Amino acid sequence: MRIVLAEDNDILRRSLSFFLESKGFTVDQFADGKDAMSAIEKNSYNLILTDINMPGVSGMEITQHVRNSLGAVTPIIIFTSSGVEQTELDCFDIGANEFIAKPISPAVLLVRINKLLNTSF
Repeated sequence: MRIVLAEDNDILRRSLSFFLESKGFTVDQFADGKDAMSAIEKNSYNLILTDINMPGVSGMEITQHVRNSLGAVTPIIIFTSSGVEQTELDCFDIGANEFIAKPISPAVLLVRINKLLNTSF
């Protein structure tokens, strides 16, 4: 299973990537939303994990592009440090499958990934 992980916080991105790779996933990491979007356009992924606020292109813009321009149904989980309910609702409105508030629990993330992918890692 191949995952895009778009997160501008280096420590969080590296630790989540390490955790997911230890569970058998292949993770392509990006610190910039524009780079992540370019990779999504060129490659096939089973899941997209993206922070909502990133340099270049936001997680919301990535989600809208995947759903509207690419017409893809790839599961998308959006991370954010925002505790604003409207932000969560907006994420679902544009096509996100899940929304996880930071700090992120790797165990909870794995459960949500498995639920979306109908797998067990």
